[in-house]
Amino acid sequence: MANSITKTVQNLINNDPALQDALQRNYANYSAVARLLKPSVERILDKSVNFESLITSVKRAEVDYPPLRGRIKKIVAGSVINLRTSVTKISLKKTKRTLEAVRKVLSKWPQDFLQVLEGTSAITLIFNQKIFSRMRGMLNDADVLDVKRNLAEIIINSPRGIIDTPSCVLAFYSPVSMRRVNIEETMSCFTDTIIVLSIEDVGRAFIALTDLIAQARSGE
Repeated sequence: MANSITKTVQNLINNDPALQDALQRNYANYSAVARLLKPSVERILDKSVNFESLITSVKRAEVDYPPLRGRIKKIVAGSVINLRTSVTKISLKKTKRTLEAVRKVLSKWPQDFLQVLEGTSAITLIFNQKIFSRMRGMLNDADVLDVKRNLAEIIINSPRGIIDTPSCVLAFYSPVSMRRVNIEETMSCFTDTIIVLSIEDVGRAFIALTDLIAQARSGE
């Protein structure tokens, strides 16, 4: 039973960046965290759990939240944020027909495409919204899996050291996640970290990231 509680508490903490941050920086009250997690733990285990066991599990939990220190802090401090609006995303089934259609679209509007992501079963196109109507007419309706319009891209350009610094990209994702922002797509391109999100969420994400960079720079 104790092992089940410990594992469940660890999993819940792993999925909550705000709790990870509080535990990492030692401002969390263990009893308060245990009280917060108790209903979820009991629902997952389908039984009542001892409160003291919960507190012990919280104290023993391993926290992977990356603090702003060392190389991570230096890279975050040296990062610059750019914003691009009027972005559209289309996801397509990956077939011979859609691959050919994508090639034609890319050759017709090469300057308007921002990213093309190819998975095992789907292709996602992220592009300037102004070509949506014309481009959409070149695609077969049956091949379209999803369409999202009125998106924005946050592009974080970091020093070259980000390429081989573990957990550095997570330092950018965590504050965005803590603001309850849904990330539509994300990718890395050399020293750029790119986050695609709805225009409604871009303000919260932008503030979270600028606050993070300001925090990193404050200790320089």
